[in-house]
Amino acid sequence: MDITSIIIALLGGYALGSIPFGLVIARLFGQGDIRAIGSGNIGATNVLRTGRKDLAALTLLLDAGKAGIAALIINHFLGAPFGLMAGAAALIGHCFPVWLKFKGGKGVATFFGALLATQWQVFLAAAVIWLLTAFISRMSSLGALAAAGTAPFVARYFGFDNVAMMAAVMAVIIYVRHHENIMRIIKGTESKIGQKGAKPTPESASKE
Repeated sequence: MDITSIIIALLGGYALGSIPFGLVIARLFGQGDIRAIGSGNIGATNVLRTGRKDLAALTLLLDAGKAGIAALIINHFLGAPFGLMAGAAALIGHCFPVWLKFKGGKGVATFFGALLATQWQVFLAAAVIWLLTAFISRMSSLGALAAAGTAPFVARYFGFDNVAMMAAVMAVIIYVRHHENIMRIIKGTESKIGQKGAKPTPESASKE
C-alpha cells in the first residue's frame, strides 16, 4: 500500500472524528460545557441531560456521520481499503481527540456510522444485536459491547475481510473506553435502561 495514502486516510479520518460535536453544539446553544454535568461525556446521552432532545439527536447524527463521511470521502479518492482506515481513525479521533487532551466520547454512534458507510449488512446485524441485547438485559452498554464484539465475526462470516479488520480495531477501542462499564456489569451495578431517565440510544453506553 502507498504510505502517503495511508497517512492521508489516518490523519484525515482522525481529524474529522476528533471534532467534539456534542461540546460544540451545547455551547453554541447556550447549554455550557457538558463535561461539567452528568457523566462528563461529550456524547449524545450527556447532551440529553441538558434537557434538549433536539441537540442530543443532532449530536448523535453528527457523531455517527463524521465516521461515515470520513470513510466515504477517502474511499472515493483513494479506494476502499483506505476508506476503512479513515473510518477506524475517525473513531479513534472521537474517543481520543487531541483538542480535549485525548478525553473524548465512547464511540458507539461513531462505530455505527463507520459500519453503515462501509458495509450496510454488517451495520444492520450489529444494530439488531445491540437492540436485542439492550432489550433483554436492559443495559445499553452491554448492547454496545455485544454489537462491537460480534461485528468483526459477522463481517468475516459474510466474507468482508477488510471490514472485519476495521471492525476489530474499533471493537478494541470501544472495549477500552467502556472499561468502567464492564466492571460495573461484572459487579451488577451497571445502570439499566429506564433508570434515572436513561434512554436506549447507541450513545447511552456512557455511565450515569
